[in-house]
Amino acid sequence: MFGKLTAQTRLYSKGKIMGHRRGKHSQHPNVTLIKIEGVENSKDAQFYLGKRIAYIYKAPTAVRGTKVRVIWGRVTRSHGNAGVVRSKFRHNIPPKAFGSSVRVLLYPSNI
Repeated sequence: MFGKLTAQTRLYSKGKIMGHRRGKHSQHPNVTLIKIEGVENSKDAQFYLGKRIAYIYKAPTAVRGTKVRVIWGRVTRSHGNAGVVRSKFRHNIPPKAFGSSVRVLLYPSNI
């Protein structure tokens, strides 16, 4: 009755929050470093510049019927030679989120 099974398509890339941009003594909490899956050098990272990022987490209390919340951000530039990117979020990412996953959406498109 249902016929052919179709493979689901993911419309985002996975990424990990590495931490805030920092020097030896100070951190810059307004800039978050993201390692995107499959991006191994700064040339690959160029594709993701300007793309939106969603940090999705569950809060202890429900707001408007759901405990799921999102902090939105954007990829601003590459960071180093290993494919890490810098990003800015509407609200600074809390340190509790270091090591957790983010979704790097494939819009807005540059083509």
